[in-house]
Amino acid sequence: MKAILTLTAALAFAASPFFVPGFSGFDPELYPVPQVDPPVQPAGYAFAIWGLIYAWLILHAGFGLLKRDTDPAWDAPRWPLFLSLAIGASWLAVAMRDPVLATVLIWVMLAGALAALFQSRADPDRWLLQAPLAIYAGWLTAASSASLGLLGAGYGILTDATGWAYIGLGVALGLAAAVQTFLGRAPEYGLTVAWALVAIAVQNWISNMPVALTACAGTLVMLGLAARTLRRPA
Repeated sequence: MKAILTLTAALAFAASPFFVPGFSGFDPELYPVPQVDPPVQPAGYAFAIWGLIYAWLILHAGFGLLKRDTDPAWDAPRWPLFLSLAIGASWLAVAMRDPVLATVLIWVMLAGALAALFQSRADPDRWLLQAPLAIYAGWLTAASSASLGLLGAGYGILTDATGWAYIGLGVALGLAAAVQTFLGRAPEYGLTVAWALVAIAVQNWISNMPVALTACAGTLVMLGLAARTLRRPA
């Protein structure tokens, strides 16, 4: 049953953009302080990674149902992954209207994705079991931190958009570094976070060089931590 639910949630999650067409980020006017081209947000091209994430999660869930339905290694991460994907299936619809609730929900999605990743174990099915969970959790780490930065800047809390870009980068890097270090495997997680950080650097390269350089420094940190895991068992 868990395998069936996980596949159903993965399919619903991947189908959600078709039911909420045209979403390209939070509407700047949904915030009291409109967030136009916020420095905490990655450049648009980086969001293409969702195509890979959707496809790989469906492959993960489908293979798990058809070939590993009773395998304990596959069963362990299913409940937290199901929770994350089930929330994700409605996230775009929420994000179109309520950035506060959407920010709360994306952090819950991240918690589920990280729990699933930590409960996955390397085995002969590594590229179907662990890797898709790693890139999903990695992107959500960056996306949830960016959402937090948008929310803080959008409501004028403590500092401005640039200040919240630094806060968002700090949260993303601190959390990602801790996860990659304690996990000790799944370099795909760190590489995905690095992908997002590079896109933040690209977004700010002309308009806000200090933020861009901070994102570049974070990228190097994550690449180094991901590389360290290659010396250990997958």
